Amino acid sequence: MITFDFSGMHAVVTGAGGGMGEEIARQYMMSGGSVTAIDVKPCPDSLAAFGDKLNYAVGDLTDAAFVTRSIDEGARKFGRLDHLANVAGVLWFGRDKSLFDMDMETWDKVFDINLKSMVHTIRAATPHIRKGGNGGAIVNFSTIQWMRGDRAPQDAYQASKAAVCAMSKSVAMQLAEDGIRSNSICPGATVTPLQARWDSQEKLQNVANYVPLKKIGTPRDMANATLFLLSDGAGYITGIDLAVDGGALML
Repeated sequence: MITFDFSGMHAVVTGAGGGMGEEIARQYMMSGGSVTAIDVKPCPDSLAAFGDKLNYAVGDLTDAAFVTRSIDEGARKFGRLDHLANVAGVLWFGRDKSLFDMDMETWDKVFDINLKSMVHTIRAATPHIRKGGNGGAIVNFSTIQWMRGDRAPQDAYQASKAAVCAMSKSVAMQLAEDGIRSNSICPGATVTPLQARWDSQEKLQNVANYVPLKKIGTPRDMANATLFLLSDGAGYITGIDLAVDGGALML
């Protein structure tokens, strides 16, 4: 079993109302840390059970004032900020499609949620992480999909997630002298509420059969990778894009 120790530390986790973000926040608190969790959805019972170790903020991550207010509140409550995990994002099947066909208002909204929200959180969190004087770490969620095309494209999603990786690398370079690391995780096929289209065991098995490891990823797999990149065990790793995909990029 993989174990981490974040005792006395504090992380901001976006998209914590379900799926990967929820599991990352839960595992971080199980490892001794405290979390400021941010989502448009209400607090899951799995996180509420941690009581005073959790500061949960419900609101829109595209609202810079709300983001700054929520992160400042968490830093005051826990007296520090060490880590940031930008997990929130949207994948809108049916609305997000080929650039030749899609409504550009949808394009702009996807970019606001998937990319601009990350800019808001990094701008708000970095001063608090710097203040600690001991470095820190940021993990930004992208996707393996930005590295290739798709016969059923979601072009706003794919392009915005490519930009996440580009921004993450830029931040890694800019914050290196402060000892603050920035890395991206690129999930492959993962069972989360975003993938409601996999609504039968047959569909799930078909997806699993495509993956070299013959299984679909889970939120726990993504939490394990995230906590590693946040931990001192990854202290000499910055500016990378880590594919957590069961080998799908080899195909």
